[in-house]
Amino acid sequence: MNSRTEKPLAVVRTRAALQQHVRTWKAEGETVGFVPTMGALHAGHLSLVEKAKENADRTLTSIFVNPAQFAPGEDFETYPRREDDDLALLKAAGCDLVYLPAVAEMYPDGSVTDVRVNGMSDLLDGIYRPHFFYGVATVVARLFLHAQPDVAVFGEKDYQQLQVIRRMVRDLGFPVRIIGGETRRDADGLAQSSRNLYLSADERRAAGAMFAALHRASVRLSQGALPSDVRSEAQAHLLRSGFASVDYVALVDQDTLAALPDDAPVPPGTARLLGAAWLGRTRLIDNLSVTR
Repeated sequence: MNSRTEKPLAVVRTRAALQQHVRTWKAEGETVGFVPTMGALHAGHLSLVEKAKENADRTLTSIFVNPAQFAPGEDFETYPRREDDDLALLKAAGCDLVYLPAVAEMYPDGSVTDVRVNGMSDLLDGIYRPHFFYGVATVVARLFLHAQPDVAVFGEKDYQQLQVIRRMVRDLGFPVRIIGGETRRDADGLAQSSRNLYLSADERRAAGAMFAALHRASVRLSQGALPSDVRSEAQAHLLRSGFASVDYVALVDQDTLAALPDDAPVPPGTARLLGAAWLGRTRLIDNLSVTR
C-alpha cells in the first residue's frame, strides 16, 4: 500500500469538498483508509493513521468533537481542541486529507435521525453514559456517508466503541472494513488518551494502577482464577492506589460484550477484561484480552 512519508496535507471543511477528493482518488483506482478522531491527537491516534496507510492507498482523518456523545454537564465545552498542533502531527505522519466539519455540516438544521445499536450500547459504559454510544454510532454513520471509505481504523483502547461500530457496519451493510488498532501505552502502562491531559501531576503518577490492576487480573484469569475473586482484587487495587471510585471491572465475551459467569473459570477462547474508574475528575477506561 502507500509507503510515502512526505506529501502535502489537504484540509477540507465541507462534505462537498471532501467527496470531491474521494471521488478523484477512487476514479484513479485508489482505496481510502479513514481514521475518525475528536482531535487532541497523540501517538495512539498516529498509530491508527499508520495502520490506515498500511491498508489503503490514501489516508483520511477527521477531527470533530461530536456534541451528540456528550451529556449535559460533561466536558464538551472543555474538551481539548488543538487544531494547529493536530494538523502538524498529521502532516508529519503522512496523512493525505483532513476533514474538519462544523456541527452544522454533520447535523444539518432540523436533523432528527439517529443510529442506535441496541443491546451492546447499553452495557458497561452504556450504563454510566447511556447517551454515549448512540451519539457515537450516529456520528460514525454520518462520517462514513460523507467520507465513503474502504477501510476505517478505530483504537482498541475504546473496545466497546469498536465492537459497537463493527455491529453497526454489519447490520446496516456499510461497505467498510473495520480494523482495530492496538492500544498505545505510556511507560507505566497507562493507555494514551486525550483526556489524560486532565490529570494533575499526582493523579498522573497514580494512573498507571489502572493497567497494573487489569494486567494482574488478566494473568490470574488466564491461569484459571475465578472472575469474582479477580474482579474484587482489581477493584481493591484501584481504590488503594488513589482512585476515587470504580464504575466496573468486567469480564465479557470479546465479540458480543455479554458478561461471562463470575463463578467459573474463563472458557476456552478469548475473553475481554474491561475497567472504568475515576481518578479525580478524570474517568479512565482500559481493557485487555484474556486467553486460556
